[in-house]
Amino acid sequence: MNISSDGRRVKIAVIGAGLMGHGIAQVFMVANFDVSIWDPNRTTRDNVKTRIREHLTLLGDSSPVTLSVCDSLEECVHDCDFVVEAVPEDLDLKRDLIRKIDEINTRCVIGTNTSVLRITEIAADSKDPSRIVGTHWWNPPYLIPVVEVVRGNQTSESVACQVKEWLNAAGKVAVDVFKDVPGFVGNRMQFALLREAMHIVDEGICSAETVDLVASQTFGRRLSAVGPLRNADFIGLDLVAAIMEYLSPSLSDSKDIPHLVKQQLQAERFGAKTGGGIFNWEAGERGSVEKRLLEHLLRTAPAD
Repeated sequence: MNISSDGRRVKIAVIGAGLMGHGIAQVFMVANFDVSIWDPNRTTRDNVKTRIREHLTLLGDSSPVTLSVCDSLEECVHDCDFVVEAVPEDLDLKRDLIRKIDEINTRCVIGTNTSVLRITEIAADSKDPSRIVGTHWWNPPYLIPVVEVVRGNQTSESVACQVKEWLNAAGKVAVDVFKDVPGFVGNRMQFALLREAMHIVDEGICSAETVDLVASQTFGRRLSAVGPLRNADFIGLDLVAAIMEYLSPSLSDSKDIPHLVKQQLQAERFGAKTGGGIFNWEAGERGSVEKRLLEHLLRTAPAD
């Protein structure tokens, strides 16, 4: 429900208007929540409505951008019901922000948008860690339906349930994560795959190009229709067990950063942003890849 118990629209405050924050604000705005957003960077604040307008146009939505862009943290959160914290992935920065919110608004629920950091660690210095819950959104927030709702060790179950209700009302698929572990669900699977992909290249089994081609054009094509555990049932657990018994000993279980990454970092090749990493990137190629990804996500978006 986006209506509070006193009959008004639930007020959402989004802190951080960067890569994730403005997309999260857009989701709640489109669902008719009362949305405010703030970012410490003036330029980022000034162009947030333009960026949201671009997303809406991409989706064929001509409705107005109605959220409020605030000039201070205090203005944004002082009377809100739910704060979505979407600042950079820095533990100290997130803790400091929560301490400031504690001083401004003692009743709101706080959702911390983090990809890997444990919620318990983020909430450690809060006056009331029971009101802090993890809300792991995926980029771009307005196209990826699932949000992981992660309980910290002290998160109130009623808080987690309330956040799920608000997310569902905003059109998201809110899923429960009951144990506060680094990376939660999606990123644990994603980075386990990435570790093995890099291990394959490091071992000279095949090229990086072949790894990506095999992943995207074989099992990757099936995953959106049938998840890995249902697929295990589908092909038969007896076969799965036999394959794992033979295969598992040869898979990477390294706790270190792969050599493939270290090698690129030493050469100051950080990926697309520097023109090269595991692959070489031509000028404008990153934008082309992003466009192709967005078009794919739009084609495969679930129907309303």
